Amino acid sequence: MVVTAVGVNSQTGIIFTLLGAGVEEEEKKEKKGGAVEDGHQNTDCSHPPIHPIATIATDGAAGINASGTASLINGKMQDGNMESNQIKVKKQDGAAAMEMQPLKSAEGGETDEKERKRVSAPKKEKSVLQGKLTKLAVQIGKAGLLMSAITVIILVLYFAINNFVMEKRPWMPECTPIYVQYFVKFFIIGVTVLVVAVPEGLPLAVTISLAYSVKKMMKDNNLVRHLDACETMGNATAICSDKTGTLTTNRMTAVQCYVGDVHYKEIPDPGVIPPKSLDLLVNAISINSAYTSKILPPDKEGGLPKQVGNKTECGLLGLVLDVKRDYQPIRNQIPEEKLYKVYTFNSVRKSMSTVIKLPDGSFRMYSKGASEIVLKKCSHILNEIGEPRVFRPRDKDEMVKKVIEPMACEGLRTICVAYRDFPSDPEPNWDDENNILSDLTAICIVGIEDPVRPEVPDAIQKCQRAGITVRMVTGDNINTARAIAIKCGIIHPGEDFLCIDGKEFNRRIRNEKGEVEQERIDKVWPKLRVLARSSPTDKHTLVKGIIDSTMVDQRQVVAVTGDGTNDGPALKKADVGFAMGIAGTDVAKEASDIILTDDNFSSIVKAVMWGRNVYDSISKFLQFQLTVNVVAVIVAFTGACITQDSPLKAVQMLWVNLIMDTFASLALATEPPTESLLKRRPYGRNKPLISSTMTKNILGHGVYQLIIIFTLLFVGEKIFDIDSGRNAPLHSPPSEHYTIIFNTFVMMQLFNEINARKIHGERNVFDGIFRNPIFCSIVFGTFAIQIVIVQFGGKPFSCQPLDLEKWMWCVFLGLGELVWGQVIASIPNSNLRFLRRAGQLTQKDELPEEDANEENEEIDHAERELRRGQILWFRGLNRIQTQIEVVNTFKSGTSFQGAGALRRQSSTTSQTQDVTNVSSPSHVSLSNALSSPTSTTAATAPPTTGQC
Repeated sequence: MVVTAVGVNSQTGIIFTLLGAGVEEEEKKEKKGGAVEDGHQNTDCSHPPIHPIATIATDGAAGINASGTASLINGKMQDGNMESNQIKVKKQDGAAAMEMQPLKSAEGGETDEKERKRVSAPKKEKSVLQGKLTKLAVQIGKAGLLMSAITVIILVLYFAINNFVMEKRPWMPECTPIYVQYFVKFFIIGVTVLVVAVPEGLPLAVTISLAYSVKKMMKDNNLVRHLDACETMGNATAICSDKTGTLTTNRMTAVQCYVGDVHYKEIPDPGVIPPKSLDLLVNAISINSAYTSKILPPDKEGGLPKQVGNKTECGLLGLVLDVKRDYQPIRNQIPEEKLYKVYTFNSVRKSMSTVIKLPDGSFRMYSKGASEIVLKKCSHILNEIGEPRVFRPRDKDEMVKKVIEPMACEGLRTICVAYRDFPSDPEPNWDDENNILSDLTAICIVGIEDPVRPEVPDAIQKCQRAGITVRMVTGDNINTARAIAIKCGIIHPGEDFLCIDGKEFNRRIRNEKGEVEQERIDKVWPKLRVLARSSPTDKHTLVKGIIDSTMVDQRQVVAVTGDGTNDGPALKKADVGFAMGIAGTDVAKEASDIILTDDNFSSIVKAVMWGRNVYDSISKFLQFQLTVNVVAVIVAFTGACITQDSPLKAVQMLWVNLIMDTFASLALATEPPTESLLKRRPYGRNKPLISSTMTKNILGHGVYQLIIIFTLLFVGEKIFDIDSGRNAPLHSPPSEHYTIIFNTFVMMQLFNEINARKIHGERNVFDGIFRNPIFCSIVFGTFAIQIVIVQFGGKPFSCQPLDLEKWMWCVFLGLGELVWGQVIASIPNSNLRFLRRAGQLTQKDELPEEDANEENEEIDHAERELRRGQILWFRGLNRIQTQIEVVNTFKSGTSFQGAGALRRQSSTTSQTQDVTNVSSPSHVSLSNALSSPTSTTAATAPPTTGQC
């Protein structure tokens, strides 16, 4: 065994570094290991310094023994001494021995202390919607506080000036309790304005909407692990999807075959195939495959049969079943122990062969493998009647052009099945493999594919229509990936797109020093659609590059799908990570936000729909609540300033607040999603919460409601021929006048709640209303409670019972909201851009400045560790290959090869000089690399209550 890298420098270490694993372990180690003083490691016996060997490389004589194995003795190199505070590179016969020290900061303890603090408080980033809502809530809260303070000040000043200046009344001690009651009343009005203005229903609406959506998403096979991932998915602008198991079924299936000189594009009926060829084919596949490979009945009725064992062999066994034969009786007839000789598959042979003894004593060998390899060893092929005919070299070339290449272009894996008969006497020399595996007779060429899931092309089309770019990131080869991408609809012939492999991707995005540059990524990712032969690091780099890119106006929100441990870093880095519930590993699931319980890409489309629905539900609620806020605050403020009393009393305001907060959030946050949600572009990160259409609706309905209420307030008594409720004494009974104002106000809110169901300017506000029973029951329930409050509320609710005519007028004025909504929908948005930035989350707002700096530092550390690991990994592998070549050369005694190998050895050594600065991190530096910025928590002080 040759050790090339350990710890964070190994491939697994790189993956877990990117996942941010090990932070807690590092903290524990630091606590146990004692303090770090003056920049030196504490060398206490209980916690010795760590010296991971990054790469082991010695010359052929010292380091590689007779069997060609590298020897590693107690973590030390031959002829090399460990030193704790420096790196030594010693040249020994052209090989470099590297010794590593724990990475330490030059400044010493202070920096380590900062790093430790940063590790101790990992920062939880806010989701896109949380950030926008927080900003908007703060803006509204400040405005409400200001309005309530101004209201109280104006009321107190008006009362004081009117009584003590204008009417020149003296302050009499016996009148003090009455004055105090007035001031308390003014203060209550101020608090009422504040309560109505502050949107305390927002968190409730968000929570209800998310909780409702998450519960419903379970039925759509989306298991949501992090609540905010649901709404983030609604903003997704890009999806980086794995291929195998997500876009495809992960079930190898035979779809084409060439048998009896005919190329069948679909698996033919058994009657069409020559009987002799069919028998040979069925026997060859049944016997010449691992007996552990089987096709079992499906778990659920109507499901697909289960494939157990090697997927390619299962695909061939599926072909046997497709031609109405069964492989099991053949296997029972010739059990595994009766197989005479087996040449197992390996990467050199690229084929598998099994020899059986026939009843007459002769031998038959069945062979299968990569079609190009096996066809070269064929001298005959079965013709249209199942008899062997000569297979010449030019026939082989023609076969490659007309059969194999067309299959490969369609993303098929081509397998050639062949056989050869041997006489019983003399028995062949089975160890002479070259002679045994030659002079074969080809039976059939099978094209096997991992078929695209039937629902995937439609799902991807929906994503593209919804403004989401789908990219395929796979470890498969580029031709197969391109063919599958075309079948899925990710790429369309004639479009301007990029299909590249991991090697080309890294060449384009890295500078001369091998560092990733954002400017270079920005040139690649917009057109990139397929990234093949990608490593875990490539996937992480691509996702990070797209998220960090600022070249487009709307910053990208990226979703990633994956099933393996290799996908972990990208799943963690993505805004939303989707792991496969069936095929996914525990690491992938732990790094993800949503688990697809059916491993199906179409479930992602449903997640997008629910995410957009959450966003829209909150926007609907905001539109409704802000209209009530604006109207209630202006009515209370203006009424108080003009009439010394708010037209809407404190208890009435609280009832209105209950309607618009609790009930409205329940009603509007439980709207089910519709397909129309996928017909618009994603909002993106920077889009303000309140669109111009919403602004128009808020202002338009606010104007209507204010006109109605002020008309009722100042001329209502004349219209209805009743006593005026204005300027009433302190403890006067409720008036019909103010009850009509309150009732009309509530009716307008009820009908405006129906208007609030649409936020994109749609005219039919009743569309799909009966699909949401919660909404209907809340509207009718609120109406019923309002009747009870008005008719039987009495003094507690400041209400006087109304007769039927007045009730009809209140409902009529409320219905006017629906008509007015149609008028507003006809007004163009172009002139209403002044409120569009409300709730907009700029890039600056996403993180406080110091957090942003720390975030960058963290990324730099992680990138540094990653780069370091990669250099050591690749250099180690390169060195091993070179040294094995040297040993083999010495063994074979070929001086020419030996000279070439030594030249390569010396060039490798010279290349290592560029990275002599690389050092392996100790537990302290690892914690630096994995540290998260400290979280900033803002505590908002509750509003102070004044004393009388």
